[in-house]
Amino acid sequence: MLATFENATLTLRLQQLEVTEILGSHVPILLNFDDNLAVIEMSIVTRPFVLDFAGAYLDQAPEFSEEVLSDWRAEKEEQFGSRWSDAESILRQLESFGIHMIDVNPGNISFPD
Repeated sequence: MLATFENATLTLRLQQLEVTEILGSHVPILLNFDDNLAVIEMSIVTRPFVLDFAGAYLDQAPEFSEEVLSDWRAEKEEQFGSRWSDAESILRQLESFGIHMIDVNPGNISFPD
């Protein structure tokens, strides 16, 4: 699977930490990259998974107003439904690795059911 180069640094961080899954969800492994072409190749993962770190920040969370964060949380609660607390746990684990994933949806955090 080829992905955009923005994923490379975050995926490399997980690889350096030897993270292949987060709370039971598979994480793609960086297989190859090309600086000149600005692409990376990652392994394919099956459900449950965590992927697509293009909208994430490394080592420093972006600053948003409390109103924006409240709206974001409400949107994510609606998108994930009863699995939102599970998705939040995955986000907290990513933050412990210095990865702040903002663009999160059921397409990039998937559960087995």
